[in-house]
Amino acid sequence: MVVLNKIRAATLIEVLTASVLIIIVFMIASLSFNNIFNNQIKQDHSAVENKVKELEYLTIHSAIKLPYTEDFDGWEIMISTTGDQTILSYSKEGGEYTKQLFVK
Repeated sequence: MVVLNKIRAATLIEVLTASVLIIIVFMIASLSFNNIFNNQIKQDHSAVENKVKELEYLTIHSAIKLPYTEDFDGWEIMISTTGDQTILSYSKEGGEYTKQLFVK
């Protein structure tokens, strides 16, 4: 007859310790991913770049009246003329961007 060997079971303390360690690892990973995704969303300038392209098109084809100022999603967009130059600038607290437009 086959003799069955008993397998030693883990104690409750070992199980709780392993569970706590697994929870800590998942919590650190979750916070790291959250931080990365929040930074990616904050660095996304695609909406304001699309608005700037639209305003650039309208300015080149003389569809808006200059000087022009707009507040778009926290960005301050300004179009001004100095002599024969038209300058489009948009800024937020983090930085300022300037573009020179060639109007027909």
